[in-house]
Amino acid sequence: MNVALWIAAGLLAAVNLAAGLTKLLKPKEALVQQMKWASDFSARSVHGIGLVEVLGAIGIVVPGAVGVATVLVPVAAVGLALLQVGAAITNVRYGEANRLPINVVLIALAVFVAWGRFGPYPF
Repeated sequence: MNVALWIAAGLLAAVNLAAGLTKLLKPKEALVQQMKWASDFSARSVHGIGLVEVLGAIGIVVPGAVGVATVLVPVAAVGLALLQVGAAITNVRYGEANRLPINVVLIALAVFVAWGRFGPYPF
């Protein structure tokens, strides 16, 4: 089970790191082309969401890998799950329901990691 939890955490980290860096490094105008919702948010808000994604990606892997403050792993997983719930709601509001399966998979992975690391399989 430990291997499955690490795989899930790695997938979450990879997806959130890529998405977060995209939001942090691309100008808002370029992001609006890919994400309708970005047009109604300030550039600072879009960058803030990207920063949260990057920090979540770091928080779900690094503490467990180095063995320091490992409680941050399930906390980061809960945060990433909540972030995806917000993303799912936003996708529906902006008519991008075709992205919901991705949100659901990421929520499931985050809940799995949170359950495993808070519960029967801590570090």
